[in-house]
This record gives sequence, C-alpha cells and structure tokens, in this order.
Amino acid sequence: MIEDAGPTEWGTQRQVGVGPWPGPWPDDDRYDPELLEHGDRRNVVDAYRYWRREAIVADMDRRRYPFHVAIENFQHDHNIGTVVRTANAFAAAAVHIVGKRRWNRRGAMVTDRYQHLYHHPEVAGLAEFARERALAIVAVDNMPGSEPVETARLPRECVLLFGQEGPGLSGDAQRAASLVVSIAQFGTTRSINAGVAAGIVMHTWIRQHADLATAW
Repeated sequence: MIEDAGPTEWGTQRQVGVGPWPGPWPDDDRYDPELLEHGDRRNVVDAYRYWRREAIVADMDRRRYPFHVAIENFQHDHNIGTVVRTANAFAAAAVHIVGKRRWNRRGAMVTDRYQHLYHHPEVAGLAEFARERALAIVAVDNMPGSEPVETARLPRECVLLFGQEGPGLSGDAQRAASLVVSIAQFGTTRSINAGVAAGIVMHTWIRQHADLATAW
C-alpha cells in the first residue's frame, strides 16, 4: 500500500516527491512495486525513494546513533511531534514518551513511521530501561546546579530527557538524572519552547559524537 504522505511543510498545493519509476524496475526487494508504479510522495530523503517502509527502518537501524530522546507528557505536550521529527533527522536510537500515551502526531510530519517509539507511564519505567542498557540519563532544564550544555560533555550512550512545556521536568525526572544541563539564554523569557530546546541539545550531541561524513 502507498503510504499517505500526510502533512508537509509545503502545504497541499505543491506536489512533492517523485513520479512513477522511469524505465525497467530495479531487481531489489527493498523497493515497493506500488510506489514504483505510482510514484513516491512521502517525506523521505532521496536515498529512500521507492523503498518499502520496513526496508527504510531496517537500513536506519544500521545507522542510528546510541542516544535516546525522552519527553514527559503529563499534560499532552504539543511539542512531541517536533521532538520526534528532530530525533529522526539526527538518527536517534529511539524516542520515549513518559506519561500520557496519546500525543499529536501532526508535528512529526510522518517521521514517526520510521522511528522507534516507547511509552513509559512513569519516569521509573524510563529509568529502568536506561539502567538495563547502561544509558546515562541527561536531564535538560534551567535549574540551579545545572551545567551549561554549551560547555558540558554529553555521554555518548545516553537518554536526553526533556520536561513538558511550562512546568519543565518533574521531580522524579530530576532525581533519575545523572547529569542536568541547561541552555544559555540572554533575553527576558524564563524558558524556550520544548521542541526548540530538544533540537539544540540533540545537535550538541551530534556535534560532539556524530560522524559527519555519513550525513545525507
């Protein structure tokens, strides 16, 4: 089945992607016959055009980095879709939703189909997941005692844990973390958007640990 391209940043008036495959079809089971026949309008990079979703996920699993992203969702945070999309762009190992299971997928721009997602009703479940896999939990919050992310060295194998918009990290999240980092701010606001904060910290991990030669 052809996947619904869903929302795109270009709106509905501009057609994106590619049309039917020109010429003889490739002899490769990674390709989807229906996409080859009708075209591929999905929000994927050119390297994955016409590929089956399962083939894309399998290939990404070879390329994912050993950092996870977690966000608390006790009040239906609307930034989760953005966090998922950014985690996908940076090839995070997985995204963890802590608290309420339901979240608005529109902001993910369909990237959640290619990203491993976990749900933990409480922070304790995330902490157990991290402990079993020897992942350090790095909490992100502007709180006393936090280390500036601009100078901190992030662990290579870790969970980057973000609080929800407004309240920030819960007490349980703060206690589960082995490191708390903050983002330097110079204006009047007490905090920045949770989706923006997640992007800043994920990119900090990328700058410190990623192999830039493998970027698309």
